Amino acid sequence: MRKRAEVTRRGNLVRSTYWHGVAAGDVVVVDGPKERRQHWVFVAHVVNESTNDEWVEVRGGRTGEAKGRSFRPDVIYPSCSKKGSRLVGLSLAEAPQLEIR
Repeated sequence: MRKRAEVTRRGNLVRSTYWHGVAAGDVVVVDGPKERRQHWVFVAHVVNESTNDEWVEVRGGRTGEAKGRSFRPDVIYPSCSKKGSRLVGLSLAEAPQLEIR
């Protein structure tokens, strides 16, 4: 059973633990030369309401690391899009992985 999405506000920042079909703790793939070889877990999607900037917070890195990093939403892919060393399909920003009801 999935945890409910938490939305928190701090000033102009709105932080959500659920975004486009991924929840906190779900494995994601980051499209970058070094980042693609590493393991990442989704933490939160953040929007700055005053500037309309948005980013995705992830945790992970090389095996055994738990670094916190932030990336643009267009470089975050679902875990099923990684085939070997290639990425197949669209990013979560372009094609959300929403449940069909």
